[in-house]
Amino acid sequence: MYITPIQKLNEELNNNNFYIKRDDLLPVSFGGNKVRKAILFFEDIKKKKNDCVVTYGSSSSNHCRVIANLAVSMGLPCFIISPEENRKNTSNSNLVKLLGAKVIYCHLTDVNSTIHKKIEELKGEGYKPYFIPGGGHGNLGTLAYVEAYREIVEYEKKTGIHFDFIFHTSGTGTTQAGLICGQIIDGDNRVIVGISNARKNPYGGEVVLNSVNEFLLSIDKREITADFINFIDDYVIDGYGSYNDEIILTIKEVLFRDGIPLDKTYTGKGYWGMREYIKKNNIRGKNILFIH
Repeated sequence: MYITPIQKLNEELNNNNFYIKRDDLLPVSFGGNKVRKAILFFEDIKKKKNDCVVTYGSSSSNHCRVIANLAVSMGLPCFIISPEENRKNTSNSNLVKLLGAKVIYCHLTDVNSTIHKKIEELKGEGYKPYFIPGGGHGNLGTLAYVEAYREIVEYEKKTGIHFDFIFHTSGTGTTQAGLICGQIIDGDNRVIVGISNARKNPYGGEVVLNSVNEFLLSIDKREITADFINFIDDYVIDGYGSYNDEIILTIKEVLFRDGIPLDKTYTGKGYWGMREYIKKNNIRGKNILFIH
């Protein structure tokens, strides 16, 4: 796995020190947390000698772009089940088509049955399909951010800087679950805050909790309660893919000030939510890490 850098930001808010972990620099398909997760899934594909990939995601999905890219690089057919309700033309959907993935649209209520049908159809054609849950959900996706947490701890040991808060955008929940599991394994008491870009509580927080406990049980650790989960849904706006003028302004400020690009659906929304959360909770004089 590639180790991504951490750099100091020029953000000035409540006398806090801001840093950013540049997972956007992972050198596959424009980077991002979906790359960190997908690498582990494709290592598993190689190990199990599967010969095609099935996954799920919307037209805006970074996950689908990354899976399609890694699949074509390995010469594997890729099939993406996508909800008709979110069908639109995006940069990611254009890239998915360019990369040769086959997109199968269906109604949201038919997603599970369509996935099952496609997998059985591929088996009937002699393929050995590998299913990757949407967003890289599951223990492998969680493990990817347990490893990222270890990278953060190593950075702290080398620099003497301890992060009091770790913020990130929380979607399907495995990024947050991995960070929390890493924290539990390490025994640190810092605060990990997931800024939801779509889901609302209680469901969003429950999904993160379930992912945490599934992983902890797999390594013979004790389960935790919902008190450990900081899943913040105050900044969802109108749901997945929605944004406002403040998010656009935040994206411009970070780009102009630090030369780091954010996006409207994920990182820009999460970064804006982090700033609003810090102001709302009057967090001052802390070392804060944002995961890109």
